[in-house]
This record gives sequence, C-alpha cells and structure tokens, in this order.
Amino acid sequence: MSNPVKEPVRLSAGQELFKAGATSALWRVLEGTVRLDRESGPSRLAVLIALPGDLVGIESLCDQPCPFTASAFTDCRLAPVPVPSETDRESLLREALFQQQMRSQDMATLRTGNVLSRLACLLQLLGLPWQSAQEVDGARADALRSALPALRELAQMVDAQAETVCRGLAQLLPPRRRKSGPVRAHPLPLVSSEGLAPWVPPSMAGGALS
Repeated sequence: MSNPVKEPVRLSAGQELFKAGATSALWRVLEGTVRLDRESGPSRLAVLIALPGDLVGIESLCDQPCPFTASAFTDCRLAPVPVPSETDRESLLREALFQQQMRSQDMATLRTGNVLSRLACLLQLLGLPWQSAQEVDGARADALRSALPALRELAQMVDAQAETVCRGLAQLLPPRRRKSGPVRAHPLPLVSSEGLAPWVPPSMAGGALS
C-alpha cells in the first residue's frame, strides 16, 4: 500500500483535509488538532478529535472511503504516513485501534458534565495552559485567546450554546486587553466542585456553568 503524498501539509483552522466518502491518504498529525465530522445536510456533528501524534484517514488501511469529513480544528500540520508492507499496515491498524478508544473517551468527556468542566477538558486537549492563565500578562492573554478555534467551533465540540461557552471561557481564561467601552457582567450559576473534577480545581468552582 503506498501513499502518493510525499510532503507534510499545513492547514489553517477550518480548512478541510478530505470530505466524507473520499478515499484519503493516511496522515499523522504533527501540530495542532483535526476534527472529524459526520455530515448531515447543512449541519455537521463532531465525532472525533485528532491530536498531535494521532493518525487520520485510518480507513485507508482497509482500502475503505472515509465516513467523516476531516478539517483543521486549529491551525495544524500533518505528514503523510507510508505503508510499504503488510507488516506496517498491521502495526498501524493496532495503533489506530488504541487511538480510537482514547479519543472516544475524550469525546465522551467533552459531551458530559457541566459546560465549564467540558471546556476545561477541551483546553487541556488543545494544550492551552488555562490552569495558570489568570497570571499571564495582557499580550500573552491576547495570544492565548487568539489560539482558540472560533467560538462556534468550540460550542459544537462541547455541545453547548455559544453564549454559554463564551461565559465559561471568561472564567477559565484571562480577558483580552481591554478596549474602551462599558464592562458587562455575566453572573454565573453555582455548581459544586465535585461536578468539575478532575479538570477544574475547587478554587474555581464558585461560578461554574451547568
């Protein structure tokens, strides 16, 4: 089995790697994250997320078309994976099996519990240092916020309303450097700290989103 693509590729957030139903090469994520979506007419549902080190297009190992559309969740870089022999194919299939189990567990965590806990889990998967983010200066706070996917994309990933996600991010991340204009307050309902474990420390539990 061969891969016709030889060089790594870079995708900007939102750019597609392949569409559902296409026959894809096998890829490995080097940087960033990729989302796999089930297409349903004009809407789509995030089914899996691929992190650095993960394989994408694993159906190609069985000469099958991809059932999901793959696109960059964040800016990312992927490298084609050669499969020169049957031994390599079997090894990659075993890797793909364990990967699917881990990412399925991640998606279950992103879809259950309160929204603040789901967002904290997502930020951790994205490698964003939300735990100490409140201590960063204004310029780094802007950079941290800029590294996030679009609000709509985040809301789809954690299965929540965009407004709720926006309020949750206000708790987990430092604000951007302020521009002129009135400050708007968003009171948040209280949730017990047990409902946030293990992603959110008890010190942040006072204003968790349900």
